[in-house]
Amino acid sequence: MGELLAGPTSPRARLRELLAGPGPVVAPGSYDALSARLVEQAGFDVVYMTGFGTTASLIGRPDVGLLSGTEMIDNARRIVAAVDVPVIADADTGYGNALNVLRAVALYEQAGVAGIHLEDQVMPKKCGHMSGKVVVGVEEMTGKIRAAVAARRDPDLLLIARTDAAAVEGLEAAISRARAYADAGADVLFVEAPTSADAIARVADELRGVAPLVFNWAEGGRTPPLSLERIAELGFTLVLYPIGTLLAATAGIRSFLETLRADGTPAAALPDLPTFDGFTDLIGLPEVQQLEHRFAP
Repeated sequence: MGELLAGPTSPRARLRELLAGPGPVVAPGSYDALSARLVEQAGFDVVYMTGFGTTASLIGRPDVGLLSGTEMIDNARRIVAAVDVPVIADADTGYGNALNVLRAVALYEQAGVAGIHLEDQVMPKKCGHMSGKVVVGVEEMTGKIRAAVAARRDPDLLLIARTDAAAVEGLEAAISRARAYADAGADVLFVEAPTSADAIARVADELRGVAPLVFNWAEGGRTPPLSLERIAELGFTLVLYPIGTLLAATAGIRSFLETLRADGTPAAALPDLPTFDGFTDLIGLPEVQQLEHRFAP
């Protein structure tokens, strides 16, 4: 079971080692502990906790700022406990002003995440690939980042600064904001939702060397779907695939229910599903049984 370890083998230190490596780090999205386990079992080195998916899975609603910081952090804690690889979590706007950011960072750190990203939208925020976003002033956001830096107790906790200003103030303003956020102490920069290949290349050209960069490969979103090879050529360090697992789960559940509705039983769908025993193995029943024999004979 996942846990935060002390010293150089900690997930936080491991995340920083991965980001310092030669190619971009791929982080598929997870929305709960089960999807996080599946990401880890598929061989990925990092799990990304998606706010979009967390909102959809917890309350069945869109990502428009409906969840509280407590709900997001609780989900992060469960995900961290389910895996051994580093977890990067969406921390939205920090759930208020700089004082709220101080508490949010402390609580995310206590939850055991290896990194978080904070964004410069006005509360209540929206998914970065939706319309109607509004951003706070640069000074307010740099104050939040400075608060985040001051709040963390483990210097390896990765602080990612995201700007949504490209859709509101234009790409030049977003790049300028990203530079200011790096100056305020952000470890990694995240310019959300560039809408063309040229815009992506400009972000990379102007910010490469300022700080490591995030590419958000939002499935079906507003950013063009570049190949991983092209993303690497541009120099992005971290690639998020935030909602593919959520969309795949939705498609699978819908297909199963259509079969059940049409046939009255799920028999026709079962060949495409994990077996009962296979699923219990996947979620760790053998490990639990070993512990049971060890501690409760």
